[in-house]
Amino acid sequence: MNNATSTSSDIALGETIVCPSGLAGTLRGMKVREERVLSDRSLAKGGGQLDALLAACWERLDDAGPYLFDDSRVDWLRVLQGDRFYALLQLRILTYGADYAFQVTCQEAACRAPIAWEIDLRELPVRALSPESREAFTAGNRFAFRLPREGRVVTFRLLTGADEQKLASAKRAAGAHLFTALLAHRVTEVEGIDAKDRRRFLEDLPLSDADALLDEFDRVDCGVETSIEVECPHCMARQSVELPFGPTFFLPGKKRTARRLSSPG
Repeated sequence: MNNATSTSSDIALGETIVCPSGLAGTLRGMKVREERVLSDRSLAKGGGQLDALLAACWERLDDAGPYLFDDSRVDWLRVLQGDRFYALLQLRILTYGADYAFQVTCQEAACRAPIAWEIDLRELPVRALSPESREAFTAGNRFAFRLPREGRVVTFRLLTGADEQKLASAKRAAGAHLFTALLAHRVTEVEGIDAKDRRRFLEDLPLSDADALLDEFDRVDCGVETSIEVECPHCMARQSVELPFGPTFFLPGKKRTARRLSSPG
């Protein structure tokens, strides 16, 4: 990960980044015109905002990594989820700097106080795509795992930008069956189970097997570790939370974020 801190003088200059899979190129910070992308409701509705931001700010492709693009431009819909998030993280750092202030709610039932927290985005751990995973991805994006309790071999895939957009719709439609929908989207085959019965099989899967499968998803994938530990200043409880990643992630940095967090309501 690039450890250079952006300043007002180099905020829009391009910088070479190398994503977890090996995809490499020049990325620049956002300019005023990119605000149109952030405020475009049609892009937001279709899940295309992040792709539009990356396409606008990616200046040059140096190494396609495991991808076979049709030309010298990056097709972000075909790029792995881990690479996409890493590139977005670098885009935020290049635009506003590495300091990120946010607010979460204390998880303790007796507290539930707001926690104002700040991290250096450059310190988030990054997991590279292993040579074995790269080989499996380029050979058709097929990964196999034998469920420890049920015993069947499950075949699954790593998620790409196109999957992210499809999952956004699937999550809205899934309701109480969100976990099943997520598994069904990633699992492409189950040994001895017809395709029409796959979803029911996943619904009946022991939670211990589902947990092991999720661990395998993480083991073979690449990306940025977004689970961080915070401490509540009210009850002093330490807790693990996911880094908030929403529209405010690409809003102006530390000083204006602090004003927003401290304002009433």
